[in-house]
Amino acid sequence: MCDLVSQEYRLLQLMSRFGIPTGFEERSVDEVCKCHGVDTMTFLAIANFMKEGEESASYYADKVNVEALVNYLESAHTYYLRFQLPQIRTKLLTAIDCAARGEVALMLLRFFDEYTKEVKKHMDFESNKIFSYVRGLLNGAPPEENLIASFSDHHVGMQVKLQELKNIILKYYSPSEEVHLVNAALFDIFICEEDMATHCGVENYLFVPAVRLLEQRLSSLPPQ
Repeated sequence: MCDLVSQEYRLLQLMSRFGIPTGFEERSVDEVCKCHGVDTMTFLAIANFMKEGEESASYYADKVNVEALVNYLESAHTYYLRFQLPQIRTKLLTAIDCAARGEVALMLLRFFDEYTKEVKKHMDFESNKIFSYVRGLLNGAPPEENLIASFSDHHVGMQVKLQELKNIILKYYSPSEEVHLVNAALFDIFICEEDMATHCGVENYLFVPAVRLLEQRLSSLPPQ
């Protein structure tokens, strides 16, 4: 596990969302996962998706643990809403003086707050509707037609909004002595954009196919 994380530092985010701390000693990925009650195949599916993208997803669709995947996605939501986005906002506030920088600074903050609201609305929908539905499936509830099929359509707007925020800063915000602070906030926005794209990809290319397979299995079962 130590070698794997050293080669791909982004796995630290994956580990935290699975509740895996550092201190691996010489244990393998499987040993570390089992030690912390994490499904190894689900961990590897997301790790390989982070490295290779959607090309690796089809191999894992019928191998992941759907419950473990739902728990991971919900943990990611908590990370975005309670840590990453508030941290970026704090950095933006530190970097820009709204009174001194005028309309562009105010627009940046409003834009970011609107984006955060959209993300929260989307993730609340996923938690309350999609994840609850999937947990129902895991408990034997009947499939609901078209719910999962239209799931990925909700992701496009979130990614576009963050790109727009990044472009506003790059094109129209010109700091004076706060250059390092602005660039630090901008760097975090780039990281968030990449992480959010990976998160949406995991949902689209791992979670959705895995849930569809679960629906198919349930639909083929004889009525009780």
